[in-house]
Amino acid sequence: MIQISHLTKKYNDNIAVDDLSLEIPKGSMFGFLGSNGAGKTTTLKMLMGLLQPTSGSAFIDGTEVASNPTAIKAKVGYLPDEVFLYDYLTGRQFLEFVADVYNIDSSLRKERIEDLLKSFGLENSANDYTANYSFGMKKKLALASIVVHNPTLLILDEPFNGLDPQATRDFKNMMKNMSEKGTTIIFSSHVLEVVEKLVTHVAIINKGKLKICDNINNIKSKYHSLEKAFFNFT
Repeated sequence: MIQISHLTKKYNDNIAVDDLSLEIPKGSMFGFLGSNGAGKTTTLKMLMGLLQPTSGSAFIDGTEVASNPTAIKAKVGYLPDEVFLYDYLTGRQFLEFVADVYNIDSSLRKERIEDLLKSFGLENSANDYTANYSFGMKKKLALASIVVHNPTLLILDEPFNGLDPQATRDFKNMMKNMSEKGTTIIFSSHVLEVVEKLVTHVAIINKGKLKICDNINNIKSKYHSLEKAFFNFT
């Protein structure tokens, strides 16, 4: 599904991502871990074509990201670490706008949008301007918007930050269901207990360098827990 080869990103003398190579299997739930400043967000932005690598390459379903960013965006749902909404659109209007961007047929979008509003507990605030949403509500609307086009790949940067326990549980269940149906999901998180229960594979980076990439069962077998593995490398 995803092949990353010698991916490097430099800012002057600072190396944010250092010769990163790994493969992410199709349909996997892939945890991408590291301390603050380890290079996680930079890597995810390069996978989305939002940052150009200094060197190296990344391919998604055989398509090179750097030279085909528009094609990549059409098949990916991306949640950045800081969400952006249009303050003077209602929640429903925002999802309709995203559906327009992805050219979702009008006969399908209404049911899809209503299902997502209900799934994320936003049906009662769907006609309110997003400027009046709490942080958690904005995060839930952003999450709903990235799955409106049924993407084959989700790239999520700290998806659970700001979510209440109910929304966290609901989104974890949605991630599991999508993964079981073949969607590949890559996400970063500092909540190691949540990651350990969700993922099939894990990569840990430190100061831009890959330290380990393996099946979660192999990591737990060798290090007894994801937490111990994380602190061993970071």
